[in-house]
Amino acid sequence: MADISVTLPDGSVRTLPPGSTVHGLAAAIGAGLAKAAIAGRIDGSLVDLDAKLVDGSRVEIITEKSPEALEIIRHSTSHLMAQAVKSLFPEAKVTIGPAIETGFYYDFDVDHPFTPEDLEKIEKKMEELAKAGLKIERQELSSADAVKLFREMGEDYKVELIEDLGVDHVSLYRQGDFADLCRGPHLPSTSWCKAFKVTSIAGAYWRGDEKRKMLQRVYGTAFPDKKQLDEYLARIEEAKRRDHRKLGRELDLFSFSDEVGAGFAIWHPKGAMLRTVIEDFERREHLKRGYDIVVGPQVLKTELWQRSGHYDNYRENMYFTEVDEQSFGIKPMNCLSHMMIYKSHLRSYRDLPLRFFELGTVHRHERAGVLHGLLRVRCFTQDDAHILCTPEQLDAEIKGVISFVQDVMGVFGFEFEMELSTRPEKSIGSDEDWERATGALLGALKDSGRPYEINEGDGAFYGPKIDIKLRDSLDRRWQCATIQCDFTLPERFDLTYIDADGEKKRPVMVHRVILGSIERFIGVLIEHFAGNFPVWLSPVQAVVLTVTDNQATYAQQVFDTLRGAGVRVQKDFRNEKLGFKIREAQLQKIPYMLVIGDKEVESGTVTPRFRDGSNLSPMDPAAFAEYLAREVASFH
Repeated sequence: MADISVTLPDGSVRTLPPGSTVHGLAAAIGAGLAKAAIAGRIDGSLVDLDAKLVDGSRVEIITEKSPEALEIIRHSTSHLMAQAVKSLFPEAKVTIGPAIETGFYYDFDVDHPFTPEDLEKIEKKMEELAKAGLKIERQELSSADAVKLFREMGEDYKVELIEDLGVDHVSLYRQGDFADLCRGPHLPSTSWCKAFKVTSIAGAYWRGDEKRKMLQRVYGTAFPDKKQLDEYLARIEEAKRRDHRKLGRELDLFSFSDEVGAGFAIWHPKGAMLRTVIEDFERREHLKRGYDIVVGPQVLKTELWQRSGHYDNYRENMYFTEVDEQSFGIKPMNCLSHMMIYKSHLRSYRDLPLRFFELGTVHRHERAGVLHGLLRVRCFTQDDAHILCTPEQLDAEIKGVISFVQDVMGVFGFEFEMELSTRPEKSIGSDEDWERATGALLGALKDSGRPYEINEGDGAFYGPKIDIKLRDSLDRRWQCATIQCDFTLPERFDLTYIDADGEKKRPVMVHRVILGSIERFIGVLIEHFAGNFPVWLSPVQAVVLTVTDNQATYAQQVFDTLRGAGVRVQKDFRNEKLGFKIREAQLQKIPYMLVIGDKEVESGTVTPRFRDGSNLSPMDPAAFAEYLAREVASFH
């Protein structure tokens, strides 16, 4: 047989004997590359090292330094974990085990929940199997033979998966006495699983269906080397320290109660003040940019939700009630009321764009299993706005929102990333409208000069969207702001304006949020700052502390002066040791402490102390209030 030729990423061509594999190509290039190779890519598809090369194909060698390597390592390690579980708990049935952003997980059907001690045993067994250096081999079978094999093994979930695939052939991966259904690719052997950690356990319904069996989901993570693993684990520990649920309790910001119901936050005075500061900031910023503040009702007739498409496409996330024998839907979004405001007058092209802004509280029926502190709740407030404009104004309006996001995130100190989410399978509207909307968003993204990614099929049911993901101090991503372009709802609600030619035209609607859910954003803020809010955001900016009861009268005067100047101030005149009171103020992460002793009483001054223990020079209370005002102004 004739030799084969393949093209490398740099454009060079290699000639090899027929039947050569990806690993053979790596060895032909150099011994170092052959040693480092973990997988390959042939004509764009990831493959195992022992995959056969085809004449004329383009081939790339994947090493641990390649962008694709981490997912391959993590997926292979999930199989290693499944093998360890089957070794320790032979009665366990395996289901699925994908790589995820933070590592991997595997779901198991077991009679008794795993314990923390079980997780330690699983990790130890994984280490043994990794050291054994078991070869990982791909095997292709007919679906019928694979069903027979897994049925004999008692792996009912694998049988269900194969039958649902509806394909003639499937691939399996074997390592030692363990076999698993998988597309691959995988590492060459278990010895490549060098740095991993079993991290936690949770419950998960089979295929996410609450009517199916609850499984045990074991989470883990893996990296190419121990240094990267240790750095990740250190970040996880820091994330635990910053957990907004923990800090929310310690700082007395908010609470949840089983008596009230899951997913409904109760805001305490300091948390409500934090919300108020953010919401007041939002109102000012929107008014500066030409938005009109509006307010819509909490419930609207179900007929309206049917007309908008929410009833057919979003019903499972909504709550409904009945008033005077009439069905109403509790709003999960604010757009319907804003369209009713638009329809309340005849509109001219000269009136547009109209920008309606509402800090609107909405309710959504989230599953109990996904509720997570403030980050996922059933009742939340959105900084929601809807821009109604002519098609010619659309580009400028989208760019204006992107600029708005950039300004606001700069105030809070966030970097962000953007992605364009396109038409989902379940959607409304014509192909033409979707193409126009997607093109408008894409054009604005390109003109912004910022990098972006495409997220296929994850748009809203009525239009594509730009999703903006914040990057916090631990380099985590959080979805907050979004910009959605909608030609469909103006059509359904017959929104019109009179154009310059006297004809009725259809406006375009832009749905957008800047912070998104106020609850979620505050949860992110708490973790980003570890509760050490900048002074402009802090619900308490200063606390007045007395050394003894002798200073109470002057301390009260200081307190009154600061409060009168608009400082968010507390007082602690308790008959406690000063060190104890300072420690409590530090734990509450209050930016400034004003300790009042005899010296301050005599001089009529205060000596501000930072929460880190350093001090400002003595100054009179009014001067301190002015100093705080300047510091607040410097942030925004």
